[in-house]
Amino acid sequence: MAARTLLVMDPYVIEMNGSGDLPSVLDVHVNVGGRSSTPGKVKGRKARWSVKPSDMSNNTFNPIRAIVDSMKVKPNPDKTMISLSIGDPTVFGNLPTDPEVTQAMKDALDSGKYNGYAPSIGYLSSREEVASYYHCPEAPLEAKDVILTSGCSQAIELCLAVLANPGQNILVPRPGFSLYRTLAESMGIEVKLYNLLPEKSWEIDLKQLESLIDEKTACLIVNNPSNPCGSVFSRSHLQKILAVAARQCVPILADEIYGDMVFSGSKFEPLATLSSNVPILSCGGLAKRWLVPGWRLGWILIHDRRDIFGNEIRDGLVKLSQRILGPCTIVQGALKSILRRTPQEFYHDTLSFLKSNADLCYGALAAIPGLRPVRPSGAMYLMVEIEMEHFPEFENDVEFTERLVAEQSVHCLPATCFEYPNFFRVVITVPEVMMLEACSRIQEFCEQHYHCAEGSPEECDK
Repeated sequence: MAARTLLVMDPYVIEMNGSGDLPSVLDVHVNVGGRSSTPGKVKGRKARWSVKPSDMSNNTFNPIRAIVDSMKVKPNPDKTMISLSIGDPTVFGNLPTDPEVTQAMKDALDSGKYNGYAPSIGYLSSREEVASYYHCPEAPLEAKDVILTSGCSQAIELCLAVLANPGQNILVPRPGFSLYRTLAESMGIEVKLYNLLPEKSWEIDLKQLESLIDEKTACLIVNNPSNPCGSVFSRSHLQKILAVAARQCVPILADEIYGDMVFSGSKFEPLATLSSNVPILSCGGLAKRWLVPGWRLGWILIHDRRDIFGNEIRDGLVKLSQRILGPCTIVQGALKSILRRTPQEFYHDTLSFLKSNADLCYGALAAIPGLRPVRPSGAMYLMVEIEMEHFPEFENDVEFTERLVAEQSVHCLPATCFEYPNFFRVVITVPEVMMLEACSRIQEFCEQHYHCAEGSPEECDK
């Protein structure tokens, strides 16, 4: 009978079958109970503390936080603060989600069925619901084409991580959502900025866009409808964007979190419905259209009818999703009812309010000398140009918005946050009475600081 050896290393006992001779594999450095199994110092490591942040954390930079946190100015104590800076429609309580959405969450919680782990890409039944909701003949979808994520932000992160390696580059709109840069640079991915044209309702400068593409370009990000611009691309413009991508063989990451949030007179065209040649990862979620950004439920829709992504990109997305084991299961459990039972009146009423506020804000600001708002067509924002030559005491948009806070207690985000200086962004989700008051204060501020440009006396006649 083979000998039995007990190797005692308090508090562990290892029982081995064999001759009793310890195999050489055990002759390694083992630390048990705070004691080393081999004497002396460990080679190659100095016995001193040296804990430093990772390169990823050092490379993670959010321009909005950096700029806003550096604004040390205090609001005017005699005026109530009005924040037109936060892209969260729930802040003021005037835009609640629909009762059906809330009830769906209550039912999912009360069922007790959604307290455990789900597959990292989401429950099959929930992915089937998303696929069914967005399926159309021009862009068919099945459950296998859907990956559920922790908000649209994580959807974007997974798409960048699966498409681009360190040292490659991605094409990002300017002005554009700052998270694209934050995520990319933390992964060692270079960001190249393509221009949007305010005089063309923020259409892309297609020639300049195409000039940026090289052999290291991993993907093109298209955000439609746009944050921060509130613009909605026409079908013909989207087709021209797709033509560039097809010609250069560049896949598209379509950030469509504001999809269907367009005002009357405009139409949202899902990018994937316009091309069967260009592979597209479309990102969306519940946050904006259903007015529940804190619920953190997003998705990636994989459109790859020519099998250009193939199994490799799909498998890569599945592997990446396993890093956090998927989004909240209770929201997943509510998803079927949310998508099926939310009444059309809810969507209509939300958009009617946003359009009314947008028209009110645009009209008020367009009448103020020195400001040139760009009329939005959707989403929750509008951009306003500051004619800086008429405000010479301010060096840039950051100083302008700082003083606006200090004197009028109105906070707008300087568009330097979106890589577009001398503009500011207005969030249009605030109650109408607050929007009117904010516009009135902005007018008072501009009238106090406006100066005629040299050689343009007609400006002073306004």
